[in-house]
Amino acid sequence: MMDVELLKYLTGFFVVAIAAYEIAKFLQRKIHFPLITGLILTGILAGSSFLDFIPEYALPKLNFLNEIALAIIAFSAGAELHLEELRSRLKSIKWMSIGQLGVTFIFSTLFVYLIEDRIPFMQGMSSAVRWAIAMLFGTIFVARSPSSAIAIINEMRARGPFVKTAMGVTVVIDVLVIILFAISFAVVKTIINGDPLNLNFLLILLLEIAVSFILGYIFGKILELLLRTKLHFNIKAAFIILIGYSIYLLNNYVSHQAEISGIHFELEPLLIAIIASFYVTNYTSFNHEFEEIIFKISPYIYIIFFTLTGDSLSLQTLIKVIDVALILFVVRVVTLILGGIFGVWAAKEPMKYAKIAWMPYVTQAGVAIGLTTMVSSAFPDWGHEFETIIIAIIVLNQIIGPPLFKWAIKYVGEAHKKQDYRVTDTQHYAVIFSLDSISLALAHLLKKKGWNVKIVTTQKNYNIQDIDVLQVDEYNRESISRLELGNPDSIILLYPDDEKNYEIAEWIYETIGSPNMIARLESGSFAPKFKEIGVKVIEPTAAMVNLLDHLVRAPEATNILLGFDENQDTIDVEVRNPDLFGLRIRDLHLPQDVIILSLKRKGNTVITHGYTQLRIGDILTFVGSKESLEQVRLRFEY
Repeated sequence: MMDVELLKYLTGFFVVAIAAYEIAKFLQRKIHFPLITGLILTGILAGSSFLDFIPEYALPKLNFLNEIALAIIAFSAGAELHLEELRSRLKSIKWMSIGQLGVTFIFSTLFVYLIEDRIPFMQGMSSAVRWAIAMLFGTIFVARSPSSAIAIINEMRARGPFVKTAMGVTVVIDVLVIILFAISFAVVKTIINGDPLNLNFLLILLLEIAVSFILGYIFGKILELLLRTKLHFNIKAAFIILIGYSIYLLNNYVSHQAEISGIHFELEPLLIAIIASFYVTNYTSFNHEFEEIIFKISPYIYIIFFTLTGDSLSLQTLIKVIDVALILFVVRVVTLILGGIFGVWAAKEPMKYAKIAWMPYVTQAGVAIGLTTMVSSAFPDWGHEFETIIIAIIVLNQIIGPPLFKWAIKYVGEAHKKQDYRVTDTQHYAVIFSLDSISLALAHLLKKKGWNVKIVTTQKNYNIQDIDVLQVDEYNRESISRLELGNPDSIILLYPDDEKNYEIAEWIYETIGSPNMIARLESGSFAPKFKEIGVKVIEPTAAMVNLLDHLVRAPEATNILLGFDENQDTIDVEVRNPDLFGLRIRDLHLPQDVIILSLKRKGNTVITHGYTQLRIGDILTFVGSKESLEQVRLRFEY
């Protein structure tokens, strides 16, 4: 009977969740409403306080969905902490994290305690309990949103020291806040239960955290063993969800069974999950696969989690506490400003950052709501009202935070809008020798892909408006030497005379240097001479045979390389970003749909493997979607 009842509740909830997602997407598309906010508000409308599609008594039976979602959110947070990529900004990240965590927690806690008479459920409580609840407010105010920060950075195509620091602080704080919450939560439960805060309590708290760290490592090993298997991607994803849920099952068992010196011993499931994810991401060779799985399943988890959170809220309570939420929202922003000023001062960063250093940290999402739901479950007498206030603040943060972060990125000049990106000094430049249908088609294709192109020809009568054409009297060294070619990235020799092409190639080799030179040959006899000076040769007959061979043996790869797959492309990118120097290929956190085809170093092709270290000046060839390749180019060429 219970199984049938649970199935009924699950079916009803999933119908509501699907509707919530569609409504949230509609609001996001029409009025740029944050997706998370749309899910929460739809959940509130579907909950017991309004439409009652999901009755209040059904929520405890659906709590296992909450626990699964919290585990995946913790996995996602841990997977964002890439130690290798934070090296160059460690000092700034350290001091900004201290400022944001310490200042926000201390001042928020103090202020909440001072205005307790404005918070309905805190009125009439003892001083110790008010301090305890104020600590919970202060702790959750510290939490950030890595997923929101990443989305904004990608949207703005942002790169630079300010963005790198902001991303590092956001991820580090989401790890630290879980540890801070574990301590605060234990203190609060002890105070509210009337137990003494003595040495025994402190030792047991330290033991709980230590055991959670050890279990995090063990679960990380379990995840590594799973990822080593040859199981299908979807099966691995299902097992990762089960492993995340098993952390909570273990915690529930321990909390009901273990007791030391009269004090309940409890694990910290969020800490276990985040340590497990951190281990897989930084200390195994399966980090890419793990991140891809988390990336693929997270959207579904978020829909379930935020809709369920909305279902558990009361619309009437939300209206009653909205004024308190607004006050506490302002308090949190003020503490963020103070923490930002401290971080800039302590790290000795340029003071122009002081007035905007807080802006990247306003937005909150998964971790903050996850911690809030834990408080609500542990303290049913006042926890739901606490949860409602926090959710209202998070909704405000979701609306106000992203525009502030975008403005800050523009202010420091680290935004790279798409229309501006190709006109920087990194724009590629090609010169094509000969004017015919093939050279014109190539010129238009290169120009479409953002290249600057010039055509050199001996023809006097031509009508071309959109390509720069340089006219010469003769196709020889003397005529070409009078042109101002500059420093092209590529030279393409398509003149129907191998000897003339070689004369030009030799002059370029001796005067300009050795850019990427390509020559179409009428006869194979000149091929050795061209290859001596580094020219890549195309013999039409052999090229056609080789092309057909590749289309037969590897049709999908050939389609991508030939541009037949409109959603895929290939690019060569030079490593200029100093933060990537010495980084191993296995530690690169590339978009999930991008792979490395080759690496060229000082003119030589390097056989790569996971432990190949990058050097400044390396040329990497990537294949992937056009959007992802632009992210890669921006990151590597910064």
